[in-house]
Amino acid sequence: MSTEITDNAEQGRYEIRLDGDLAGFAEYERGEGAVVFTHTEVDSAFEGKGVGSALARGALDDVRSQGLSVVPLCPFIKKWILRHPDYKDLVR
Repeated sequence: MSTEITDNAEQGRYEIRLDGDLAGFAEYERGEGAVVFTHTEVDSAFEGKGVGSALARGALDDVRSQGLSVVPLCPFIKKWILRHPDYKDLVR
């Protein structure tokens, strides 16, 4: 199964697609030097398969590559960062 994570800047969200099908998204707002994550959603057909984790990792890696910080208002992203201490340095 192919996995693709993209930044859909027009809609203000990172999207994850599995074999071309939209499986989930992480909504955000861009601020001064930071990305504010507000909501994450995974389609129920893909829950429990690591889709949310892959989405969080891909989105946060992209934010890191841009030299930005993160404000995790979204409970899912916040919990994910707490479970992955190597991403705590991104939190503003």
